[in-house]
Amino acid sequence: MYIVNTCTVTNMSDRKSRQVLRRAKGHNKEAILVATGCYVQVAKENLEEIEEIDIILGNNEKKDIVRYVEDFDKKRKEKVTDISKKQEYLEFGMTVYTEKTRAVIKVQDGCDNFCSYCIIPFARGRIRSRKLENVISEIKEIVRRGIKEVVLTGIQIAHYGRDLDGDIRLIDLLEEINKIEGLERIRIGSLEPRLLTEEFIDRLKKLEKMCHHFHLSLQSGCTETLKRMNRKYTREDILELAKRLRENFEDAILTADIIVGFPRRNRRRIFCNL
Repeated sequence: MYIVNTCTVTNMSDRKSRQVLRRAKGHNKEAILVATGCYVQVAKENLEEIEEIDIILGNNEKKDIVRYVEDFDKKRKEKVTDISKKQEYLEFGMTVYTEKTRAVIKVQDGCDNFCSYCIIPFARGRIRSRKLENVISEIKEIVRRGIKEVVLTGIQIAHYGRDLDGDIRLIDLLEEINKIEGLERIRIGSLEPRLLTEEFIDRLKKLEKMCHHFHLSLQSGCTETLKRMNRKYTREDILELAKRLRENFEDAILTADIIVGFPRRNRRRIFCNL
């Protein structure tokens, strides 16, 4: 059985997904070939043209791959539902980590920003936050196994908790994680600049386990370009934020990602220091 979890961030990733799917049956014609993931979610009709594929599953159906394979009867199966209607975070169980000292913990999925250049909201749906108690439980188990550092990640992690009952936000989650005995370091994945308010920073600097590395989803240093990108902040906002972070964290490391060539097809990204 081959399972290809496809990506659709760029045209190149689309092409590579198709190439891998076409090559898979060349290794074993008797294998069951499953296509799933983001490219499937937004371009099912393109994959229907690849005869080698046996099962086509959207992101909502990904967790049921085993059941679909067990029920496979040599006839192609397709199931791709509208991910925008998904209201709850899809749990996949314990994180599988490859590093000896660090584990990546996904706490959120989906995005509501609808940047003008991005297909992610259509491939991953709207914001869905993982329940706080589930995140804490997983991290405690990871710490029990000897892992000392966790990295929190998600599609739009800055908006964690907005869809949950109660007044829960990312800083509340970080404060609870900071209390876990045996855990030594906490890192945060890519952050929207709008998240880092004065209140957030004031509470964050009290957490002794936080690593002071802030990777910002900057995308551009031009206010007019940011407006066309639908990013909802300005160049001046970013400069003020960088100043505020350095005032509150003497050892702050600031990095950012920049889209080169917007709005043309060149979506290649570079990393720079602020």
